[in-house]
Amino acid sequence: MAPTKLYCDFFGHNYEISRKVTNHVKEYTCKCCKKQLTTNSNGKLTELTPKFQEINMALERIYNNRMSRLKQKTISSSIY
Repeated sequence: MAPTKLYCDFFGHNYEISRKVTNHVKEYTCKCCKKQLTTNSNGKLTELTPKFQEINMALERIYNNRMSRLKQKTISSSIY
């Protein structure tokens, strides 16, 4: 067994935010063993599978488009 895996098994994982998808959805990575998690639709942490990576990429694209539209709307309304 790898020493980092043994450390995580004994002391628990040391997660840090590795990516903010939206305000509510984030991806986490363990500093020791590099295990990755994300928040699911219920707000609980779940393993970051390829399917969840695909969902997060689509969610991030939609979120960024919405935020840029809102920003454009506030800029154009403040001009008049």
